[in-house]
Amino acid sequence: MNLLAPLAALLGIEVEAITERVRNTLIINAVMIGLALAGVTFLVVAGFFALAELYGGIYAALILAAAFLVLALAVFLGTRIGESRRRHERVEKRRSSETGALVTTAALTALPVLLKSPLLRTIGLPAAAIAAYLLVRGGSDHSDDAA
Repeated sequence: MNLLAPLAALLGIEVEAITERVRNTLIINAVMIGLALAGVTFLVVAGFFALAELYGGIYAALILAAAFLVLALAVFLGTRIGESRRRHERVEKRRSSETGALVTTAALTALPVLLKSPLLRTIGLPAAAIAAYLLVRGGSDHSDDAA
């Protein structure tokens, strides 16, 4: 019981240091984000003024609105494509692990039969090893082509 107090004090000091670093990082990041948003806002306003001089206020607003809607649509489609790709990779990974489990189970099931016969032992074991290698290599080549 007497050892827990110094241990807790050591952990408390470490937790305080980590908390201080995280707090400072959050403050710095919040300030950077605020300044970046201010900069982007002024860029958009400057772009609006430039377009307003060329085309008038209404058309400048319509051009900027259309540009931002196109950007929003591009981000939306990008996230959908990325999610579809991640889902496809998860399915492929699951299929690959299930195939590996099936091959392992089949090999372990066939092993006693192969070991009983000397002819199958000399021919079957290398053939099974080559087949397993080709199956595993063929599965990894397929996933490399998809990526």
